[in-house]
Order: sequence, then C-alpha cells, then structure tokens
Amino acid sequence: NRRKNEEIFPLHLSIAAVSNKSGKVNSYVGTFSDITKQKQVQDEIYNLAFYDPLTHLANRRLLIDRLGQAQRSSERHGYWGAVLYIDLDQFTSINDSQGHLVGDMVLTEVAQRIKACVRDFDTVARLGSDEFVVAIESLGSKEDEAALQAKVVAQKITDALTEPLNLLDSSFHTSACIGIFLFKGQQESGSDLIKHADMAMHQAKSVGRNVVRFFDTRMQAALLSRVKMGAALRLAIAKQQFLLYYQIQFDARTQMINGVEALIRWHDPKRGMVFPAEFIGLAEDTGLILPIGNWVLQTACQQIKNWSCDPATRHLRMSVNVSAKQFVQETFVSEVQQALACSGIDPSRLKLELTEGLMFGDAVQTIEKMHQIKALGVRLSLDDFGTGYSSLSQLKQLPLDQLKIDQSFVRELIHGSHDQAIVQSIVSMGAAMGLDVIAEGVETSEQQQQLELLGCFHFQGYYFGKPLPIADVNQLILDFQTGSIKS
Repeated sequence: NRRKNEEIFPLHLSIAAVSNKSGKVNSYVGTFSDITKQKQVQDEIYNLAFYDPLTHLANRRLLIDRLGQAQRSSERHGYWGAVLYIDLDQFTSINDSQGHLVGDMVLTEVAQRIKACVRDFDTVARLGSDEFVVAIESLGSKEDEAALQAKVVAQKITDALTEPLNLLDSSFHTSACIGIFLFKGQQESGSDLIKHADMAMHQAKSVGRNVVRFFDTRMQAALLSRVKMGAALRLAIAKQQFLLYYQIQFDARTQMINGVEALIRWHDPKRGMVFPAEFIGLAEDTGLILPIGNWVLQTACQQIKNWSCDPATRHLRMSVNVSAKQFVQETFVSEVQQALACSGIDPSRLKLELTEGLMFGDAVQTIEKMHQIKALGVRLSLDDFGTGYSSLSQLKQLPLDQLKIDQSFVRELIHGSHDQAIVQSIVSMGAAMGLDVIAEGVETSEQQQQLELLGCFHFQGYYFGKPLPIADVNQLILDFQTGSIKS
C-alpha cells in the first residue's frame, strides 16, 4: 500500500465476504496490518545468514550456494568457471599496529576494490579476516582461454589492491596473493573448489607477495607436507630443538672481526639440520615466529654475556634478525628489555636487524618503537637495504646505526655497472647520514676489493666464514686474532 506521504509499505491483508439473509454476497470487509517491522526483521535475518556484516559481501554459506549454481550452469553450457582465493599481504601488521577500526576500514575498501574488478553476476565473498573468494562464471568452452581470462581478472585485482589506501589522513600499502582453480561441471563440491584455490593461494604466498598461482595436483602433496612440518615445528619449540649458528662480520680497516650475525637452525630428529629458508615462512604464517624469535633474542643475549667474560671476544657485537610480525607486537620492547636485564649485557653489543617491510604498516608507530629500542642502548640495522620500498623521507626519520647492502647487489658487482652504481649510492647515503654500511654475501676477494673501491669496508659472507656453531666460531675468532688465518 501507499502512505499519505507517498511511501510504499508492505501489509498483511485479510478479506472476508459478507452475505445477506438469502446467502448472497453483497459486500467484502478487508482488515490489514502494517508489517514493515516484520519484513525488516526478516531481511536482517536473511542478511545475517548469507552476508558478511562488515563488507556486505556473500559469506561462505551463500558462496557455496552460488558455486553450486555456477557448476550446474557450467554442466549445461559446457563453459569453464574459476574460483579465486585472495589473501592480503601485510594486513596483520596494519591491524596489529593500527587497531581493529582501521583494519575494518581497510577490509571494507578492499572489498569494494575487488567488486569493481569483476562482473555484476560474479560472486565476491569474504571468508575470514583478510581472505576473500571470487567465483567467476562463463569463461568459455576452452580451458586455455578460461585460464587466460581468470589470470587477467586476478592481475586486475592485484593491481587494484597495490594502490595506496588513504584512510584517516594516513596512507597504507597492501597487496594480495591469489590462488586460482578452474572448474567445469559438477565433478567436485563447492567446498572442494574453494579448498583447491586455497592451496594455490598458499603456494603463491610461499613465493612472496603479490603473486598469482594456479592449482595443480602437486600442491596437495606440498600442503600435506606443510601441515606435517607445522606440527613438527610446534614440537620443536616444546622440546627446544633450535640452536644458533654465527657468521662473522669483518672490518677491513682494523683487520678484525667486529661482530657476528646469529642465524637459527632447527635440529630435527627425523629431518636432520633444517635451515631457516625451509621453516621461517611457515613460522611467520602460523604465528610460531613469536616464541621462536623471543628464544633467539634471549639466547643471543646470553652468548653476548658469555663473550663479555673473555678479552678476546668482549668487543663483539651480535646481530639478531627481527621478524616484522615480531616487531609489531605490543610486548616487543618489553621483551628486549627483559632479555637485556636477564643477561646483564652492555646493550650496545646487541644489534637488531629490521627490514624495510616494516614501513608497509604505520610508519609513525614503527619509528616511535624504534626510538624506544634505541633509548635502551640497542643498535639498529636496516637489513636487505635497497630491495624494499621505503622512501628517503622515511629513511631519514629512522634512528638507524647501519645499512646492510643486500647480497643480490654484491653477487653481480664485478660485472654489473648498475649494481656498482646502487652500492655506491648506498655507501654515499650511509656516509652522509653517519651510518655504518656492511655488505652481505661477499664470497670472493674480487668482490671485497670492488666494495672497498666503492667505500664499503665492512663485510659478511662465505669468503670470511660460513655460519658456524659456537665452538667453531670461537676457534675461528681465535685463529684470526693469533694470525693463523690471514685476511
């Protein structure tokens, strides 16, 4: 019906016939009631059942229903469809550092950007905190053409998500990894389609950020292996199966070893010695990097304490890598304080190596936390410098002591003029800002000589020594000091 103000509203109408004495109907009586509120409640129940309350995208229940429809349509017309599983990079850092209000704003904006990249009849759903799924129909009858179209859509989404998010007078940067699974017909359930796309997404994340990958059967075995390693990693923490190796850092001007970098190893009873590249990524994804990182910090500080008792090693500085996920925790500064207090070491002997990836989140909060750590007397180094995206305006605000030239620039230094120019720029920048500069991945005397010509005199790499257990590195330091090894 329509109200006097022209507003249309729903009503419930009952009509009764009125008869005279002879039984002939001579009129009708209608009674009605306004059911606007009941309809609103019904709509709300429907939305709660089938839509995500934050982004208003489809939820898992509605997505499964839509996938069933897409599969039936695919069966009838012989067309391929695709499921895209999208997982944001760096969202946890933003959410942890900025709070849930900003995190929700980011997710809402991301949802709108994804919707803008697909057709109106395609389904976009939100499954978890920062996980989205897109179901695409009618990609054609040829698999290769369907794959190409799905890849184009995925690329369009990744491009849209790398654009800065301008929220609350701040700019945030994110990206996404996407897994793609193509389907045709009804051979598998909707849940299976999502699972396969999820596997492909995890494969993409294992490669890096902003990566797109298609599902293949090998991923199933890889995922099972990953699950088993995750369980073994939790057991390793409980049974203290980790140990630290140390790689020396050499000062060409003094011809002395002036520090070491602590590098974690996992001694698994079944796998043997497991290197960081095989498990750190998994530890990051599962959150296990937090107890592991805290153990590394405490163990490194204790070793500094042991070295402080010996005149031959008391001058050494210890570099410790800090995960971005570890750094953004509210308790991180207090954990550093506790490690210093428990070991009783000179804080200047500890150097924390951070990556430029920290600047993807809230730069202001990152810089503030770095100043808090500096106030403790701990030194700070920017690791893998030159491979990230921090701006010079951000760099000059960071309370750093050192820049670490990434080994990718050192590797081709002898024959690559571009790498030489980059290294020269980093060295000049460090000198202008009063920072030490160290090159990692130095493996030959030619690389060392070229670095010295460019003004870099601190080195780390296999040319000076590979990562060693504590007894061996102590012997190596002694050999350097007694002249048994000529630099």
